[in-house]
Amino acid sequence: MPRKLPDDNQYHSLDEIERLEQEEINAKKGSKFNLFSNLNKEDADGVSKDEEQIWENPNLPNFFKLLRRKLNQLLSVNILMIFGNFPLFFALFAMSGYLSIHSTSPYFSVFAPLQGVMHFDSSPATAALSNIFGIQSNITVLSTADYVLLALAALTLFTFGPVCVGTTYILRNMFRGEGIFLWHDFWYAIRRNIRQGLIYGIIDLLIIFLLAYDIFFFHLNFGNSTVLDMMFFASLVLAFLYFFMRMYIYLMMVTFDLSILKLLKNALLFTVLGVKRNIMALLGTLAVLAINYFLLALYFPLGVIMPFVIVFSLCSMIGVYAAYPKIKEIMIDPYYKSDRVGETE
Repeated sequence: MPRKLPDDNQYHSLDEIERLEQEEINAKKGSKFNLFSNLNKEDADGVSKDEEQIWENPNLPNFFKLLRRKLNQLLSVNILMIFGNFPLFFALFAMSGYLSIHSTSPYFSVFAPLQGVMHFDSSPATAALSNIFGIQSNITVLSTADYVLLALAALTLFTFGPVCVGTTYILRNMFRGEGIFLWHDFWYAIRRNIRQGLIYGIIDLLIIFLLAYDIFFFHLNFGNSTVLDMMFFASLVLAFLYFFMRMYIYLMMVTFDLSILKLLKNALLFTVLGVKRNIMALLGTLAVLAINYFLLALYFPLGVIMPFVIVFSLCSMIGVYAAYPKIKEIMIDPYYKSDRVGETE
């Protein structure tokens, strides 16, 4: 909503306030060296006509034009997503098994009774059965070091939300064709939304975990009863619904001053109002994941590397491209059309 700036009698829109704050911070930076700013210096010089057309008409062909123009920045954003959530590397190292306890265990449950029988009646028959049912399988048991690493990985609860806030802010500015100072903009957005980012990041991860757990649990028990089957489909519906809501929540967080409850309420409304763009975003995300899965099957090392290169940032960009035009249409444009905002433009 429009606000007054300190020592200013005029009303300014949120975008105008954000632009003025950005100009003030960039002026203070002066000529300090910033790796990401230098890498993206050409994007801070102005907006091309091509980008203006994308901003005014965010259709499917224009998405690929934007992707071609901003591919380098997407690679950088993906790096921020990966290393911003660095505690996950502790979990990956724990799951690798390098510090785990490795042993063997009988593969068949009749191994123990068979061994007892062989102590009292060792014969060619029991020896043959032992060769069949005495097969050992490798097992891995978590060590103390693994538990320490998993505890450190829990720090992701405190990094996930702020990283989503920072990267969403950058992706939104990419879509709007604004000048981008990657590293600076990332921390600027986090500082402005640190409290909400931390709180909602924890809520976000818990919801994702519960939905994933429910889907796997009810899938494993699918067919056992009608109730469990219904719960499986209900979990899928909730997962899709929350996928759509997430596209709007972080975008509204970095654009407006709203409480978490209002963010959730508005996001729920946008899942209905923007159903067409939401479905296209879902199809685009599924296409990216399917391509990555195909690469895993075709050449495993390439499929493993792709999430560390572009998959996460590309999926997020698809969500921003689909969601922000609807937010602009319903929550931003009406204020620009009002008389009070028109006087300050």
